[in-house]
Amino acid sequence: MLSTTTEVLDLAQKLGALPVANIGDSMDRLGVVDSGIRAVWRGARIAGPAFTVEVASGDNAGIHAALPLITKGSVLVVNGHGATDRALVGELIAEKLRKIGCIGIVIDGAIRDVGDLEEMAFPTFARASSPAGPYKNGPYRIQVPVAIGGVVVQPNDIVVADRDGVAIVPSAEAEAILHKARDKNRVEARTRAAILAT
Repeated sequence: MLSTTTEVLDLAQKLGALPVANIGDSMDRLGVVDSGIRAVWRGARIAGPAFTVEVASGDNAGIHAALPLITKGSVLVVNGHGATDRALVGELIAEKLRKIGCIGIVIDGAIRDVGDLEEMAFPTFARASSPAGPYKNGPYRIQVPVAIGGVVVQPNDIVVADRDGVAIVPSAEAEAILHKARDKNRVEARTRAAILAT
């Protein structure tokens, strides 16, 4: 079990240096979020402990309530129940998140202001984009287990995402998965080199 924020952030940084595909393979293909949730701008990458929020479909009151509570270095993970008709986050919330040290967002739902998010280089992974704004009525739950893309995310699980998609690494298994993923990455590098050499 990871005991300190420093330890979690250190493991997240090391996992973030590896392809998400290697991490997913190292978890026996479990813990990989469905392919409907993807980077909203090319080149986005993220790795950090999850700060979780569950909101009602199309409603971002819970995200606003979470802003004072999110810790530096965290990834905001939002169960928006897959709703794609109203955006839960745009550039204004993203700027607030960045200012408090949140390093990116993963939303099972929609976002907007894609061009601004790319210009900000704020890592954002979502199911869709929509120009329609959200409701702000609630209900919501903060720092509870949530489901995104078919995967349960506990607070402080490590979120790793790149162009291929998103993987959730259980915090209690993070160190073991890191070693497996590094080994997998080395084997693939040697295999590719051998292919190129023939």
